[in-house]
Amino acid sequence: MDFNFLEKKEPLSVFSLAGLADIILLLLIFFLLTSNFIPQFGIQVNLPQTDASTPAEAVHVNVAITDDGRFYVEQDEVTREALMAQIRDVRGDRQSLLLRADRAATVDQFAAVAGVARALDLRVLMATDREDLRP
Repeated sequence: MDFNFLEKKEPLSVFSLAGLADIILLLLIFFLLTSNFIPQFGIQVNLPQTDASTPAEAVHVNVAITDDGRFYVEQDEVTREALMAQIRDVRGDRQSLLLRADRAATVDQFAAVAGVARALDLRVLMATDREDLRP
């Protein structure tokens, strides 16, 4: 076998993109399968009216934080230390917690409620005011 390294050969000028397309397709599939899709609730729809509606109390555990830092679970005032016990007592079979926090409430107070909800395996929903509906 004779290797001739002195011959000047032209570099390969044709590059196949088939392998690159396969890699991009696999990456796209990976990111689509592993990403979380968050529903967008900003679309305005007219919901159908019914005679019987489900009250919010039957669906969520209601927790409120006032501007001065007081906690209320289902309309009853609770201390921060007794928050977990009170939520556990009123929970029943409900799977989510509806938090109504005042604008002046601190992140620390929100974190206390969210931590209790996480410990009790409850999903936290934050009640907000729509800007265009306020007087």
